[in-house]
Amino acid sequence: MATTFYGALITPTTLTEYRALPRALLSVSRATGDIEWLEDDVAAGEVQDVIARHGAASESVDVVRLKLGEFLIPGFVDTHIHAPQVPNLGSGQEHELLDWLSEVTFPMESRFADADFAKRAYSSVIRRTLDYGSTTCCYYGTLHAEATKILADVIHGYGQRAFVGKCNMNRNSPEYYVEPSAEASLTATRELIAHIRALPPPPDAPASEPLVRPILTPRFAISCTGALLDGLGRLAAEDPALAIQTHISENESEIVLTKKLFPPGSLPSPPPLPNRKEKTQTARPKPKGTDPGVTYAGVYDAFGLLRRNTILAHGVHLEEEEVALIKARGAGISHCPTSNFNLRSGSARIGMLLDHGIKVGLGTDVSGGFSPSILTAVQHASMCAKVVALRTGTTPAHTRFTDRQLPMATLFYLATRGGAEVCDLQTRIGSLEKGKAFDALVVSVRSEAGNPAVWGMDTAEELEMGLARDGKARAKTEREELAGMLERFLFCGDDRNVRRVYVQGKFVGGKEWRQ
Repeated sequence: MATTFYGALITPTTLTEYRALPRALLSVSRATGDIEWLEDDVAAGEVQDVIARHGAASESVDVVRLKLGEFLIPGFVDTHIHAPQVPNLGSGQEHELLDWLSEVTFPMESRFADADFAKRAYSSVIRRTLDYGSTTCCYYGTLHAEATKILADVIHGYGQRAFVGKCNMNRNSPEYYVEPSAEASLTATRELIAHIRALPPPPDAPASEPLVRPILTPRFAISCTGALLDGLGRLAAEDPALAIQTHISENESEIVLTKKLFPPGSLPSPPPLPNRKEKTQTARPKPKGTDPGVTYAGVYDAFGLLRRNTILAHGVHLEEEEVALIKARGAGISHCPTSNFNLRSGSARIGMLLDHGIKVGLGTDVSGGFSPSILTAVQHASMCAKVVALRTGTTPAHTRFTDRQLPMATLFYLATRGGAEVCDLQTRIGSLEKGKAFDALVVSVRSEAGNPAVWGMDTAEELEMGLARDGKARAKTEREELAGMLERFLFCGDDRNVRRVYVQGKFVGGKEWRQ
């Protein structure tokens, strides 16, 4: 039994290229939710013949035919989002990071001590992120173990793929919102990990791997004592598959405070590096007032929290040594441009990180970022790269991305395959290929989607603005036309253009799900 999609399909391949297939035929197993096969170019009259050639009886296959202006893409991966901050969207816009935390964020997060409040709020949160097309999210919960268990339960019920972590924070937080000790924080973390790993498979989800996974979540170095970071490092060492997420170098004041809290000589020796040859001469200098002997990344590394499945949010002010360290450890960066602009943190040099081979994905960073949509992150990532290029005025020789604007293919990659790499899930999600999970979106750039910002493909067809039919001269090739649809969606689209959302082959969200 299978569901087969026929029509336009776009999937990333590299940082600079993607496949745009106007007449693709893709089969999804209803037994596994994985992609069984993909044919690149099938004429409309040959669909049933191709299905039969793959050994399927026509009565066992549902064929979904996409209209002109509709296309399949991989689902978006949000590598950094604070689930309890969604109710604060659009609030506290006048603050920078540390004041915003104390004045806006911590008061809201503290409300999740109420389990009933948490259940009702999180149900709305997950529905929103799914309908915006985020098939995978890396969620920060609050410091409350019970509320974060509820978050995991809600995600599990909706069928979204996710990492869920309870914030570890036992210092530099308000009295009403801080953990009493490192041991209490670690105990609650272990309870959450056990809870998530005990979640049963959804009734009709046949995937062998879990959709919801635990993730260690030291909020940031400022909020954790050395004893707590040491305990988290030991947990990580015991379980190499356990992912880690935290913040790094978001705000210059935050960096100064981190180095003050972890002075030279206070840190344990980090694990040996596999390779420290990587050097970068293009990273930013150290912020004024910081000690040259300690780096923010070095703090995490000293406690064994920097590795291939570590997700570091922001990285706006990374120092030269940190870039080399992050690359050597194989950790990834979650680029959160909306939040970085909104909280006046700065403009991350993502092109420089890409040129050094560091994994980069996109994060909404709700509610520092004021939108739960990865589309907004795509648009602001494009503007961020342009701001960096304008500011520097020159581009280093022998680089592809450093201090340059990012091509559309790169932005598309960061939102999908790049995010999968940051989450260490690149073998399962991030692109539409045989053997991968069918985590995908059916996108519509037709007028009937109801988004006035998108000039509908059907309207363009009526006005003969794109491909000319009936033997007339072609204004564009079909692939050029499809590339134009993707660009319009990335820069002008919203949840109205996300018609269907699939996770592991199951229809779980989108505009048609809501209707």
